[in-house]
Amino acid sequence: MSNIEQKSIDPATQEALKKAQEENIKTTWDRLETQQPQCGFGQLGVCCTVCAMGPCRIDPFGEGAQCGVCGANADTIAARNLARKIAVGGSAHSDHGRDVAHTLSLIAGSSAHEKGAPHHHNYEIVNEEKLKVLAQEFGIDINKTKEEIAKELSKKLLAEFGKQEGELEFVKRAPKKRRELWKKLGITPRGIDREVVELLHTTTMGVDNDYKNLMLAGLRCALSDGWGGSMIATDVQDIILGSPEPIRGKVNLGVIKENYVNIVVHGHEPMLSEMAVKAAQDPELVKLAKKMGAEGINLAGICCTANEILMRHGIAVAGNFLQQELAIVTGAVEVMMVDVQCIMPALQEVAACYHTKLITTNPKARFPGVNHIAFSPENAYESTKEIVKVAVENFANRKKEKVNIPQYEMDLVAGFTKEAVFQILGGKYRATYKPLNEAIISGRLRGLAGVVGCNNPKQTHDYFHTTLVKELIKNDVLVLQTGCSAIACAKQGLLLPEAAKQFAGKGLQEICEAVGIPPVLHLGSCVDNSRILTAASHIIAEGGLGEDLSDIPAAGCAPEWMSEKAITIGFYFVASGVYTIFGASPFATLGSKNLTDYLTGEIEQVTGGRFEFCDDPFKMAKLIIAHIDKKREALKLKPVMYA
Repeated sequence: MSNIEQKSIDPATQEALKKAQEENIKTTWDRLETQQPQCGFGQLGVCCTVCAMGPCRIDPFGEGAQCGVCGANADTIAARNLARKIAVGGSAHSDHGRDVAHTLSLIAGSSAHEKGAPHHHNYEIVNEEKLKVLAQEFGIDINKTKEEIAKELSKKLLAEFGKQEGELEFVKRAPKKRRELWKKLGITPRGIDREVVELLHTTTMGVDNDYKNLMLAGLRCALSDGWGGSMIATDVQDIILGSPEPIRGKVNLGVIKENYVNIVVHGHEPMLSEMAVKAAQDPELVKLAKKMGAEGINLAGICCTANEILMRHGIAVAGNFLQQELAIVTGAVEVMMVDVQCIMPALQEVAACYHTKLITTNPKARFPGVNHIAFSPENAYESTKEIVKVAVENFANRKKEKVNIPQYEMDLVAGFTKEAVFQILGGKYRATYKPLNEAIISGRLRGLAGVVGCNNPKQTHDYFHTTLVKELIKNDVLVLQTGCSAIACAKQGLLLPEAAKQFAGKGLQEICEAVGIPPVLHLGSCVDNSRILTAASHIIAEGGLGEDLSDIPAAGCAPEWMSEKAITIGFYFVASGVYTIFGASPFATLGSKNLTDYLTGEIEQVTGGRFEFCDDPFKMAKLIIAHIDKKREALKLKPVMYA
């Protein structure tokens, strides 16, 4: 393969990378090359910067230092480093959930975070039915106005973050057997913030030195995100923005339109992007765009905020994580507006080479020298409209000779929530997971796999995601996807119902054709991995596939992960009893054989789930299929029908 082909299998990305090279624009792949060789101690997780007696490092070959200045060995250092990553990842997704809960509070007219602030906003309760269902989970009387329900519910949701006694409310969604195991292990999540703080405390110098105990604390922290903060974010976003339903859309850099004002939204919190959808349709701004010589205003997304507006509005997706710089390299983007998470600091350098304006919106995510237009739920529409106006006025500054949009785009179907799957399988009035369970029990469907996570320039962009997924569906494994992984497979046409006939095994193909679904189901953004947990719990409740999440013929995988959030997701899946594979190298474990062995072996006796590390997508598929078959055998299910 050529150098560019080694970087990505996606033709749009390859074309944009070639343009970047010709114009001497440095991208993440170029910066990775300048970092070689990367720090070996850091890669092995045996570099410690916890206190000022360091930095300390362990010699992985056993010839040099085998403990730090304080006496911490490789097991302790690697476990502490890993635990800190879990805490950071959990805090990111859970803080997202907190902000969404605050917005619900604002809608209810009781803004807990700004007492006395005027109650002006541009949001409403779209899904009143889900509001009532969630309220009942929290023991709230629903015989009152939706605003009164929202007021009481938002208080209880926000209390989950600072809770000091008891356990998180959403823990009750897990199967009884799983809850009993968490209680026995002492890892039932209590308050969301408490678990993050306590985990960070245990990793400070002179506190916890037992790598197994550190991992138990890490599991509890991860659970507080998966069954707490992330779940709050997902459910409350459905209340405020509407529950996604299957919807068609388009994906890849070709969705950027040459004769339009192009605005790209990038980040993770859909409260901003939701307003961007409305502002881009504002008649006054559309009229101004046409006055500037454009045909109209075109909105597209990058990363998880793209998934959010895709599955609610059908807004096109420009690309996933590693395509964020390349969207600007097309030369046709007037504004890229960003909020939080996965936003490369280098975007400003790339934007400076074109007419593109990078605009930050969140006080948690400022960039030196970058235009900041403050966004908050109180001024949502006004501030977003201001950003769109900047984009429209910037259209006149576009340099036509620098415009080159790769003409690649693909159709897709997104928006398969647990409620949508309920109705698709069982019908609107008899919604049930019974057909799914029966398909697995009968052997028509081998099992399920959640394939999620980021991109990483250390691996060929999109190759691991798409190769793994094709192998799984070929072997009658229904794949559930979120985040950048879903975008990768969408670009390959795997999120279309027609893909079943081309790529799926006969059993999965029959199911897809019967109910009109793709063999790969788009469940949303990374924070929506919580949808997979609740769907799995519904499968157990339906019956016939065991009593615990660890009994289901299912597995999880993050083939091209790069973020600390992915580590937290992996840990809450393992804590929930799911066999979970991570691509590339292990995270902060290779330098400690004991920790590596624990995470890939012994922990299964503790939680029913474990990690596997693999750098070959074909081998990943074989491992997942073997695990699914082992679970089928344990349940004494019928043989796979078309094996």
